[in-house]
Amino acid sequence: MKLAALLGNDTLKQRLSALQAKGKLTHSFLLTGPEGSGRHTLARILCAAMQCTAPGERPCGVCPQCRKVLDGAHPDICIVDDPEKKTIPVKLVRDACTDLYIRPNEGQRKIYLFPRAQDLNQQGQNVLLKSIEEPPPYGTFLLLAEHAEQLLPTIRSRCVELRLSPLPEAVLLPALRERFPDVPEGTLRAAGVRAGGYLGRAESILRDDAGLLPQSAAFVRAYCARRPEELLQVLAPMERLKREQLRPILTQWQALLVSALTSRSGLPPLRPECAQIAEARPVSDITQAIEAIRLALRDLEGNVSPGAICGALTVKLR
Repeated sequence: MKLAALLGNDTLKQRLSALQAKGKLTHSFLLTGPEGSGRHTLARILCAAMQCTAPGERPCGVCPQCRKVLDGAHPDICIVDDPEKKTIPVKLVRDACTDLYIRPNEGQRKIYLFPRAQDLNQQGQNVLLKSIEEPPPYGTFLLLAEHAEQLLPTIRSRCVELRLSPLPEAVLLPALRERFPDVPEGTLRAAGVRAGGYLGRAESILRDDAGLLPQSAAFVRAYCARRPEELLQVLAPMERLKREQLRPILTQWQALLVSALTSRSGLPPLRPECAQIAEARPVSDITQAIEAIRLALRDLEGNVSPGAICGALTVKLR
């Protein structure tokens, strides 16, 4: 099986390739790993491999079936989810199980993808279980979850679990360099460590830390110097900002403080400014500041005015 798009995970790749070579790709897979571990990438590869019509190693990536899968337009791949609901509605599961007995439109299999299977309640899982036990020959289920234990033992026992592993630094760092060529090496390493070796997590950390806002640089200087008057000079103009302008600034302040706090426990700081905060302020001060900004962001969502929020922070962040 062609699995180059999935970095690392060599043992898992060998296992899948052996299953495909023997024609034993099962009808139910459980893909587990934290957010950013590659679950969705692996699911896309599996879907393409099962629908691919090219001879030899699959997926070829170029046949019409592969292209439709990779473009997210294959009619025989059904995503069972409602992102607006905290729990996947049981009705969606029932509808999928009913649809299972309608033969594929054009593919070799009919694949039902559950991108957050951990959000199936017990009733939904029991409904799904009946179809997983005895699906038609073309029926396939791909269940994605952070941990296998989030699903019923009866579901787990009928699935082949594919657990995604963190990437070694020798694999992770080159991938991050390619995606973020302008980011310093130290920052890439810090993101990799904080992400636990998972590429998607590291990318998310680096995207959130794309650049230091002017207000953030001024905040770090004032906060590290313990100068309330300078902090007031930073926050006073921010009172006139709109909510959507204030939110990213406070979010970045929170990220800087969290990184400073975790660096005290040995994790590398994401930015030099985080190290400055960690050196200038005790843990108790940083913890209180994080809580103050958390409450400020909550109040921002609760329709409290930016003026009132900035005024409160002027006092709390001293």
